[in-house]
Amino acid sequence: MSAYILRRLLLMIPTILGIMIVSFILIQFAPGGPVERIIAQLQGTEVSATARIGGSGSGDFATQAQMSGADNSINSKYRGAQGLDPEFIKSLEKQFGFDKPAHERFAKMIWDYARFDFGESYFRDVSVLSLIAEKLPVSISLGLWTTLITYLISIPLGIKKAIRDGTPFDTWTSGAIIIGYAVPGFLFAVFLIVLFSGGSYWSIFPLRGLTSDGWETFSVARKIVDYLWHIILPVTAMVIGAFATTSLLTKNSFLDEIKKQYVMTARAKGLSENQVLYGHVFRNAMLIIIAGFPGAFIGAFFTGSLLIEQIFSLDGLGLLSFESIVNRDYPVVFATLYIFGLLGLVMTLISDLTYTWVDPRIDFETREV
Repeated sequence: MSAYILRRLLLMIPTILGIMIVSFILIQFAPGGPVERIIAQLQGTEVSATARIGGSGSGDFATQAQMSGADNSINSKYRGAQGLDPEFIKSLEKQFGFDKPAHERFAKMIWDYARFDFGESYFRDVSVLSLIAEKLPVSISLGLWTTLITYLISIPLGIKKAIRDGTPFDTWTSGAIIIGYAVPGFLFAVFLIVLFSGGSYWSIFPLRGLTSDGWETFSVARKIVDYLWHIILPVTAMVIGAFATTSLLTKNSFLDEIKKQYVMTARAKGLSENQVLYGHVFRNAMLIIIAGFPGAFIGAFFTGSLLIEQIFSLDGLGLLSFESIVNRDYPVVFATLYIFGLLGLVMTLISDLTYTWVDPRIDFETREV
């Protein structure tokens, strides 16, 4: 097993490198960028205000931008840069690192990331790691609770549906699952707000935030209650649509196993239905469910929470990544891609190792990676 783990760890290096290369090409060379954003602000076409960049405020940029009359040929590659001082454009390129060739920028980024040095945000006076750490509580809360509750509902429901396949219970639950899967989670979120957050009916749950004001001064018991009070609606909105796939996958997996010869043999030996189901079928049927856990966790932890974060005013990693892409804040964009790519690979390895716990007959030492 140790040799297999070592091979998988070594395989992570080219995998994460490939992810970063593709991401660098797609994002770094896409139209627009931090230089263009500053130019758009100076020309009055950017709506949002930019925080201090490299210690200089936008007023300093505006002052420098008035110095024109020199050769503007350097500005031709930036849309809207006509009339701005070429030296000012060069200073922006140097500030953001665009004065170096693309391969040098990429090599430096990979070297820094290998040491977990993610630098500072382009448009915020804070390190990228500090920024990510600030958003983690929201994303961990949404991802962890959503994944946990989804599996706690899906697995027993899927097993029950497999046992009672074709009965009215199976039919009605399948209908409810399909409806939950078909309706987007953000629509459920809006419905829950209207119903339970003072929209039109009851005002039971808070509308925004992860905790109440003054949470730091609460007792431990009150902190737990307040936290759960805030997280109920967003997690419910995410869970309603999330458990459909896992429930049906669990049902189909159990149905496939129940029809196999070893189940008939176990029943012929006089084993009870529970012994057959949970002593033999369960560990085989659960393999495919375990295989989907990393993707489900990462999806709920990161990408799956973007709209929910916006609706419930929760400032998490999903919203941070979206805003960073829109604002071309490359250090934050690439850092989140790197961290979650690495996390996904680690979770996949953990998932494979869990196979051996569920079914000790699996031997990864004889398997080629």
